[in-house]
Amino acid sequence: MPLMQDLADGESVEVKGSGSSIYTLKNTGGVYSCTCPAWMHQSLGIEKRTCKHLRAYRGDEAEKARLGNVELSGRPVRAPKPAGTNGATTDDDGEGPPVLLAHKWETDIDITGWWISEKLDGVRAYWDGKQFLSRLGNKFYPPPWFVENFPDHPLDGELWGGRKLFQRTVGIVKRQDQSPLWKELLYVVFDAPHHDGPFEERLDHAKKVIEERRIAYARVHEHYECKGLEHLKEELARVESLGGEGLMARKPRSKYEAGRSSTLLKVKTFHDAEARVIEHVPGAGKHKGRLGALRVELADGTKFNVGTGFSDAERNDPPPIGSIITFRYQELSDGGVPRFPSYVGVRLDADKPSTLVSKVKPHEQPAPVRSAPVVRSTPAPAPRKASNGVRRFEMKDGDTQYFWEIETDGTKHRVRYGTFEVRVKNFASEEEAASALEQRIEEKLGKGFVEV
Repeated sequence: MPLMQDLADGESVEVKGSGSSIYTLKNTGGVYSCTCPAWMHQSLGIEKRTCKHLRAYRGDEAEKARLGNVELSGRPVRAPKPAGTNGATTDDDGEGPPVLLAHKWETDIDITGWWISEKLDGVRAYWDGKQFLSRLGNKFYPPPWFVENFPDHPLDGELWGGRKLFQRTVGIVKRQDQSPLWKELLYVVFDAPHHDGPFEERLDHAKKVIEERRIAYARVHEHYECKGLEHLKEELARVESLGGEGLMARKPRSKYEAGRSSTLLKVKTFHDAEARVIEHVPGAGKHKGRLGALRVELADGTKFNVGTGFSDAERNDPPPIGSIITFRYQELSDGGVPRFPSYVGVRLDADKPSTLVSKVKPHEQPAPVRSAPVVRSTPAPAPRKASNGVRRFEMKDGDTQYFWEIETDGTKHRVRYGTFEVRVKNFASEEEAASALEQRIEEKLGKGFVEV
């Protein structure tokens, strides 16, 4: 069936479903979506989903061309395992290439003498000798000139558009039209999986391949020796102050192995994790009429709101329900809920939410390095807590300025708001009061309030 009609980038249209139902089809950067339940409840990545409404509107042939390795039924076609890595098996469910994955660094591990590098905030991409594959085995579609002179053996790296440009990078990579926007990206190589030598030899080999083949859109990532804990803290502070995400640490002379390995560690001031979007919480005040917060769920069923970190464009066009997002947080509450979660972006290389560290009290968890604050794309004021336990939040809506203050005193909350009205609430224990405090603050942030 030929292409019947199509949607321009950013365009949407309403179509009639069964009965009286009306659904919205939309094209966002080459990713087509539908608001029908069949599209939203698929377990595939959003760029690989289709439904009968999209097929009826665009035509079967157009949807086949767009989806690549996914059948029109919405079932994924298993990607072939890339050669290399000495027959290593794939990570997790066996669908994707056999990539090396990192553990989080804990302060009880001395990484003096390890190789450290900046943790790039891009899209992980495995070059299998013919094509780019995501960690889940989904194919990327660069223009032919981008991969010109690439070798016929595997490379492991990151498609990177620059610091603080994660969402821009994702928007380019998820397109399937071989867009000229790929000129904004670079393939940063940090390993050569097919090479049997230790890490240092593999990196030298990758550099030699790129130089000899004169590959225009690839370079080897810079690594340098960690000289101790103070050096690690200084480098982490430097990278984060520039807008970087953190550091990676690689054990000297280590082998490339599929799956998570203790030879590769990520070092960050803040933690990050993945969650599935289950609801769009409407905004209030300055966010009235658009997204206030995302209601998300972790793998263990923990639900919470992510209300900060969004641009205006993202609040007007939020991630679809069912999609997997990355969020950043400081620590876990006593109940296992991430504290101060902030939106980072939609994940292309994840199909399920995270299971976080066991639900222990924050002071019982290993303390992360806290040398410098994370620099965000949209800077937010650093929260302050007054010595008397008062926290204040403000929001401006037109010419009206709103405030909300909460004072904690053991098992008691005292709230002031509006025309200085005061309300007091008592709890059975300090733990219950602390949990309720986080929930109340989360609700205010979701409505557009900012802590001052």
